[in-house]
Amino acid sequence: MAEYEHCQVVTTTDSRDAADALARSAVEARVAACAQVSSPITSTYWWEGAVESAEEWRITFKTPIARYSALEAHIREHHSYDVPEILCSPITAGNPAYLAWLTAETQGS
Repeated sequence: MAEYEHCQVVTTTDSRDAADALARSAVEARVAACAQVSSPITSTYWWEGAVESAEEWRITFKTPIARYSALEAHIREHHSYDVPEILCSPITAGNPAYLAWLTAETQGS
């Protein structure tokens, strides 16, 4: 059992439209209670033996750790990248009412 009950999950996409669609689909599927799309960022990384740079949009999802596996599967299924960034960070503390909302909104209707 994890020492925390909630997490933030981050990924990036290659367009605002793709970011908005992935954010919305994850919330609609109730694998995340909230998804925030951040303005364009520039990512520099190794890909297929060369250093690349690209404009990307960051999506930060909030979900209970119990829903992480479902969220990861959702991102993998709906993402256009061969190897999407999917990073999970624990939420070790927060507004109890907000954390309860995260849990409630990912339980389904």
